[in-house]
This record gives sequence, structure tokens and C-alpha cells, in this order.
Amino acid sequence: MELFYSNDIEGSLVTLSQEESGHCVKVLRHRKGDAVAIIDGEGSLLHCELMDADPREAVCRIVSAEEGFGSHPYDLAMAVCPTKNADRFEWFAEKATEVGLDRIVPVIGDHSERKVFKTERIKRLVLSATKQSLKARLPEVCEPVSVKEFIENEPEDRLRLICYCFEQEEKRVSVKQVLDAFSGRGISVLIGPEGDFSEEEVRLALARGWQPVHLGPSRLRTETAALTAATAVYLHFLE
Repeated sequence: MELFYSNDIEGSLVTLSQEESGHCVKVLRHRKGDAVAIIDGEGSLLHCELMDADPREAVCRIVSAEEGFGSHPYDLAMAVCPTKNADRFEWFAEKATEVGLDRIVPVIGDHSERKVFKTERIKRLVLSATKQSLKARLPEVCEPVSVKEFIENEPEDRLRLICYCFEQEEKRVSVKQVLDAFSGRGISVLIGPEGDFSEEEVRLALARGWQPVHLGPSRLRTETAALTAATAVYLHFLE
């Protein structure tokens, strides 16, 4: 199934962006009257008829809508420190979107080597991965915040997990063990930079009620740890 994306919806008409229109009309050679499938980014798959095959601004008519297309039964926020090599963070964002998540938050930690992060390219990758993996809800890509700010502001009614490498007084348990005992829906996972979280960041998280977890005995790169955590959540809810 070839999916297009648009949030430009007025009544029963959907207008595709110039990029999506060009792909639809020029690349795939759709013509007036063709059936096309469009996601709105909010969870709906729109079955449409192409009314105006303009390669700059194609217009479609909604025939029917399918709610919750490609949805998952959890709400996952992955807060991950950007990697020194930008390609590695992009790889994580793409693959985690394919698996299924709802929010990507770049966080800047005390030990982060990358202190500046731009989200525009990540948003494009996430859109492409959403369509490729047959999902209708587009994950939110947030602007960067500090690790401490994220720790302090994430709602307490969510399961909040922090993954780090060193032991504190409060021992870490496996992410599987925590998820097996969890019956809710909202989950937030915090993954540190190449140099790990600082002890101050970990102390703050523990004081705020975050649960310390590990991802097994292997030492994982930041992007691998993030994808492993997202996959653990996905598999936990897999029916």
C-alpha cells in the first residue's frame, strides 16, 4: 500500500503538499479518478479519490476513513541524548518509528557531546518511516530540552524509566521485569549520551520517582539502547 500524508483537510477535500503531489502524480503517475490512501498524522487513514491531478497541489475527495490505522495500545515517549554522530540518532528515530512510539524528545545531558540539535531532518525521516511502516499517527518530534528539565516535567502518572550504566544505592532491574508488572499505558524512557548520565542527573531522577532499569549485560551504544527499549515496550504489548 502506497501512503501519502496531508493535514490540509477541509470538509471532504484533502490537498497534498507540493512534495506529496509530485510523488503522487509525477512519480507514481496517478490520474484523476484513481484511488489513493492518505494518512492525516492523527491516526486516520483516508481512502480518497483523486479529483485534481495537479503535480504541484493535488486535491482528493475523502470516500471513507479508517480510524486507528496501524495504532498501538500504549503511549511511548523516548527521551534520548543526541549522539555525536548525527546519523546514529537518525537511525534510531527511523527504526523506533517503524516499531511504534508516540514522542521523540532530544535531551541534552551534562555529559552530552552534542549540545545543539535541529529537528527538521528528524521530522522528515519520521514521516517517511510512518508511511513505510503503515501507520496513520505521526510521532511528535519535540524541540531539545535538558535532561533535568525532562526529568522534572514528565507527568508522574506515567511509568518513567531511566537507563544508565553505573550502580547507585537503588539497584537497577531489567526493563522486562518492570514492564511485566505494569498494567498502564503511558511510558517514558530516558536514554543517556555516550558518556552516560551524570550522578547528579540520576539522583534527581530517583528523587522524582523515576525507576532505574537496565537493558541486559551487553554494553549498548546510545541509539542501540534506545531502540532496544522501544522494542521491549512494543513486544510487551504484542498480542
